[in-house]
Amino acid sequence: MQNSTVPPKGSSSAESPSPTFSPLYRQIKSLLLQRLESGEWQPGAAIPSESELATRFGVSQGTVRKAIDELAAENLLLRRQGKGTFVASHDDPRASFRFLRLVPLAGGNEQAQSIPLECWRAKAGPEVARMLELNIGDPINIVRRLLQFSGKPVVVDEIYLPGSTFGTLTLEMLRDFQGSLYSLFENRFGTRMIRAEERLRAVPADRSTAELLGVAEGSPLLSVERVSFSYGDKPVEWRRGLYSTNDHCYFNEIGWCREKIVKLNRFVL
Repeated sequence: MQNSTVPPKGSSSAESPSPTFSPLYRQIKSLLLQRLESGEWQPGAAIPSESELATRFGVSQGTVRKAIDELAAENLLLRRQGKGTFVASHDDPRASFRFLRLVPLAGGNEQAQSIPLECWRAKAGPEVARMLELNIGDPINIVRRLLQFSGKPVVVDEIYLPGSTFGTLTLEMLRDFQGSLYSLFENRFGTRMIRAEERLRAVPADRSTAELLGVAEGSPLLSVERVSFSYGDKPVEWRRGLYSTNDHCYFNEIGWCREKIVKLNRFVL
């Protein structure tokens, strides 16, 4: 496998710009990502050993290890001491890739309960189409749900999903599934959330949201707008959440502390 392309002698870089250099391990990483995206290795399943992959791709074991290290750092793969390397899954409570950063002000951990309120089909308007890279009028699914902590309502979510992927999603399915929302998407629809972009701002509670969260109309809420992406940087969810911060705060840690992140983020997504 080549890790760079050398232009022929006498050629001018102005006439024929050289391709962008890509280190060999990055090329192997790209090949591994293709396998993940194609579903060759399912979430939770073990991938071949480093020596097997090195033989398959015709590179050194160290090159494969470096590629896997990057994918593990990005929470796409999960190393288990003495067992091998596995595809990260939303089913695995030990996986560090979690999306909900809400913690109680009093400290400790709380298990969230997801209460689906509505699920209906609609057509994408201009804003949804832009966020999910759809055409205006394309089918979408919309989900409204409530998150409770210790029996107290804390978050109201409105979630927009492409109908081409989630068209069979129903309120009954949401209510019956035992697990997180992202686990449902992964297991029933073959769609895994890889990363997300969020925007936070303060907003006043409207009447409907105030009633659901048990706060006064006009109370300050934290608005968290998120776009989640699957493999290939494909946007597959646009979510707008309104958070009551009377007893909770949005927590994020800059830097890497795997043990702490795992502990703080065992929530229903």
